[in-house]
Amino acid sequence: MISTLPGRSYTDPAIFADEQARIFEDLWFCAVRADDLPKPGAFKTVQVGRENVIVVRGRDQRLRAFLNVCRHRGARLCAEEAGEVKRTIRCAYHAWSYDLDGRLAAAPNLAKMPDIDRVQYGLSPVHLREWLGYAWVCLAAEPPSFEDEVMYAATERLGDPAAIERYHVEELALGRRIVYDVKANWKLLVENFMECYHCATIHPELTAVLPEFAGGFAAQYYVGHGAEFAARAEGFTVDGSPGFGKLPDVAEEQDRRYYAITVKPQVFVNLVPDHVILHRMIPMAVDRTVVECDWLYHPDVIASGADLSLSVELFHRVNAQDFDACERTQPGMSSRAYEEGGVLVPSEHHISLFHQWVNQRLRG
Repeated sequence: MISTLPGRSYTDPAIFADEQARIFEDLWFCAVRADDLPKPGAFKTVQVGRENVIVVRGRDQRLRAFLNVCRHRGARLCAEEAGEVKRTIRCAYHAWSYDLDGRLAAAPNLAKMPDIDRVQYGLSPVHLREWLGYAWVCLAAEPPSFEDEVMYAATERLGDPAAIERYHVEELALGRRIVYDVKANWKLLVENFMECYHCATIHPELTAVLPEFAGGFAAQYYVGHGAEFAARAEGFTVDGSPGFGKLPDVAEEQDRRYYAITVKPQVFVNLVPDHVILHRMIPMAVDRTVVECDWLYHPDVIASGADLSLSVELFHRVNAQDFDACERTQPGMSSRAYEEGGVLVPSEHHISLFHQWVNQRLRG
């Protein structure tokens, strides 16, 4: 018998604070889609652990990330979730202004303060890497290897480093984005995504397209395995109707297959022949997780004005069903009946590796 984590792991604010510090502030965090910042001065803010981070495109077209804190008296610089600045990021409190590369550009009476080094008192930088068309940030002073901790997650799941490259995710265009505010602990969402024991119960539309999921084993249970489409399903759509044609470089053995990847701690990647669905989780509280879900298509599909509704609707329903299940589970984590946790059935045993990973991170 393999036990789950105890209930307090999902309800204790002290444990959540520890996770924020030792997981979300120490590891690579998928922050924003690069195409959301199309020109110099465009910025987005995102909560990463206990810190708020600005991601901004510089005049040299590079993306950079900084803590959203003025170095003068600590005011928050960008109050909005997204926007555009013309030349500098300017503090609304005392008008300290920063270039898009983070350097202190101007401040009232700055000429009278020659001891203020404009680099030293510039914005606090955050490490940034781009992959799959997204900006990933890391708050750690010395980040872990991006190749080993992030990119390898796809290789480990798919069994071949070239497998995900064939989808050219970084070249796809955003077709739809839906933001879900889920009243549940982030770990419940990860566990739910990793298993399919629940699929026959709550996902009728998904199991109609991927009938093997009704047997309870998730695609992530097997290295390199993609769940095969039902014979009657012409595409990955809510009614099995045709999609938009296979992406150009997707291999024949990947056609009519669904692959799922978990990139710890907060990204889910779903690969199907004609589009990619990517979830980014942002843990906001011990019992609240915001999820941004992007549906990505070949640019020609978006440019054509094609109707995406049947394609989007399938996984939107899956999301709604999953998040409702997680919200049903969250209250039970506080019950005396779950004080010592629950039990994993055989098709869920791989979730214990996730639990071990969390415990190892918290032990430092």
